[in-house]
Amino acid sequence: MAFRQRLKNVADRLAVKSEEGLTSTQLMLVNHDLKPVEKERRQWGAWNFVGFWIADSYNINTWMISSTMIIGGLSWWQAWICVWIGYTIAAGFIVMNGRIGAMYHIGFPVVNRASFGIWGSLWPVFNRAAMACVWYGVQSYIGGNCVYLMIRSIWKSWDRKTMPGPFDPNVTSTPDYVSFFIFWLCSLPAIWFPVHKIRHLFTFKAYFVPPAGIAFLIWAVVRAGGLGPVVSKSNTVHGSDLAWAMVKGIMSSIANFATLIINDSDFTRFARKPQDALWSQLAAIPLGFAFTSLIGIFVSSSSNVIYNEPIWNPLDLLAHFIDDGGSAQRFGVFVLAAAFALAQLGTNISANSVSAGTDMTALLPRYINIRRGGYICAAVGLAMCPYNLLTSANNFTTYLSAYSVFLSSIAGVMSTDYYIVRKGYLNVKELYDARKTGPYYYFYGVNWRGYVAYIAGILINVVGFAGAVGADVPKGATYLYNLNFFCGFIVASLTYWGLCKTFPVPETSDRWMEVGDAIDDLHMAYNASDDGYDEEHVMAGKDGGRKTDF
Repeated sequence: MAFRQRLKNVADRLAVKSEEGLTSTQLMLVNHDLKPVEKERRQWGAWNFVGFWIADSYNINTWMISSTMIIGGLSWWQAWICVWIGYTIAAGFIVMNGRIGAMYHIGFPVVNRASFGIWGSLWPVFNRAAMACVWYGVQSYIGGNCVYLMIRSIWKSWDRKTMPGPFDPNVTSTPDYVSFFIFWLCSLPAIWFPVHKIRHLFTFKAYFVPPAGIAFLIWAVVRAGGLGPVVSKSNTVHGSDLAWAMVKGIMSSIANFATLIINDSDFTRFARKPQDALWSQLAAIPLGFAFTSLIGIFVSSSSNVIYNEPIWNPLDLLAHFIDDGGSAQRFGVFVLAAAFALAQLGTNISANSVSAGTDMTALLPRYINIRRGGYICAAVGLAMCPYNLLTSANNFTTYLSAYSVFLSSIAGVMSTDYYIVRKGYLNVKELYDARKTGPYYYFYGVNWRGYVAYIAGILINVVGFAGAVGADVPKGATYLYNLNFFCGFIVASLTYWGLCKTFPVPETSDRWMEVGDAIDDLHMAYNASDDGYDEEHVMAGKDGGRKTDF
């Protein structure tokens, strides 16, 4: 008995902050980080979102996306058009799903409960959390490459070729692993800060990193004596092949956003007002990513003149600069590598750490908050030894990128549920209610309509996905998979809409009705009085006049 009591005491100490008066079941659904954001924490203004996306656009993955288009046969300007179109479309999807968070101040795991059910939402949330943990490790290892260049610009003897250490030289080396660990360790303090305060990290990154990119561009162009042959090179594919190459370029830009599209609410819920997350994101995303892609194209084109080959990875180009330069050139490499390291840090925090932390909070809210979830994500990223994935013959990053577009079916279900089925109306307090009488409990806590639509969105892409990872599939499936995000999104949306028309869900509105402005500081206990209650926003749902209050 004493041992059980000690265990209970330890468990109570480990429990995170939550509201008084919650039932044991509610403690599995809510804590301070999961509840709607109160006004005091809504500190993200329009310019914070602009800085967030400008900062996020400057990363190595973005830099190289346009290069894959040029390698695929497009000219530089055709690749740039694809970048503009792709990221403009992605911005539309971001704003569409992010509005739910900006209006109701709830994150992706809670938004998901309306469309997949109180307990059914756990699978999409787990799916997103697992992806974020894997990507955290991969992006940290890439960030470690930046640290490697910073150290090597000071000590040229810090060389992976001459210091393999106990590692397989085809996998990693002592300098690479130590650099990776340094980057991982230096990332930990950034996880500590709450989400509404890390906007300052992105503001600083937005001021420091883009000028460093412009400096890199000027440096490379001056060394090459011009923009290089890639800029004057025409496309090498024509006709239908050209059309499909451009389609794939557009889709690769959208795929770069597949994970952020479904969980933008994790950030927009901290917006001061919904409009702050609208035009700021809609403009900043295509502008920031198109500008970064253009710098990448011109710098890589210049490298063709300097080294007689186009070097698409900016870190590889900086490594060449160290080898053939003096102390001044090595100082320049140090500054640029530091900029890339900061870029990777910001991207890892925004796309992976915060996302994984928020998702894990929903999986075990009694003991995990966003901060603890972020550190669990970092621990998994270290333990998974990401260098094994990046250097494997099967090119694991291709698998991850291909798999991420399967999230399009989740986005399709969420968007259709909010905009078409519910017409903007959510009964927020009921999203934290696991009672069988709750409108989002559905069938044993699972909305089977959402799951049928989700699977349908996956099935339309599954054959093409097999082809993307090396299987022999029909050409038609490959063409269909070239439109993967749209196919998954549209099929899931239409399926969900059709099922909801045939088998209606409760708590919907017959007219457009967003009532998020009624939320102030919402109490979840069933017998609590709600500070955010507003008589004006009490409405009768279509399900037999059920009353809803905040």
